[in-house]
Amino acid sequence: MAIQHKVTGAVRGKNTQELWRLLSGIIVIALSAYFLISASHFFTLDPAELGKYDKTKWILLLHITGGGIALLTGPLQFWERFRNKRWVLHRQVGKAYLLAILISGSCAVYLSLTTAYAVGWSYAFTLQVWVSVWLTASFLAYRTAVKKKFKLHKEWMTRSYLVTVAFVISALLNKLPYIQDKGSFAEVSPSLFWFGWAVPLYVYEIILSLQRKQ
Repeated sequence: MAIQHKVTGAVRGKNTQELWRLLSGIIVIALSAYFLISASHFFTLDPAELGKYDKTKWILLLHITGGGIALLTGPLQFWERFRNKRWVLHRQVGKAYLLAILISGSCAVYLSLTTAYAVGWSYAFTLQVWVSVWLTASFLAYRTAVKKKFKLHKEWMTRSYLVTVAFVISALLNKLPYIQDKGSFAEVSPSLFWFGWAVPLYVYEIILSLQRKQ
């Protein structure tokens, strides 16, 4: 009876975790969709809308498109039921996710070394560090998968997606009146960028550390 109770509790706990992951994925996808819609004005190719990105518009659009694909496909990588029942499709979606980051990240490197300086040095430097972390985490996610180190692969995929979602977090925070009152975009955005990816990664490392001690 006690064993049956433990098994029932374990199944219930697993189902609860799966539900939370599903809800989290839906929330992230909804926020990502909102973020992408808010960036849709760049696709009009209107010089007034593009601003400083007018001369690098195609690189910008590739960056947004690749980032959008990564944002929307990422949650599927953490859907356990999908991974277990559709393993081949899981791998294909994972490849699409990493390819999207490679394209978007490469464009981000170029933009951070060129047009970003129109905003300011600290803004450009922050983006350079950010995209370096993004590409590195994603590469390690790919490498660990190839080497079939799936536990490490899952951890690096989580880090990669946390940095991916940071684009959404930073953009949404920057729209808050409270944040906008703190200064100009050039003054505030570097701090938001650091916050967007560094804090989630820090929290995730704490969670991993606690799990390893158990």
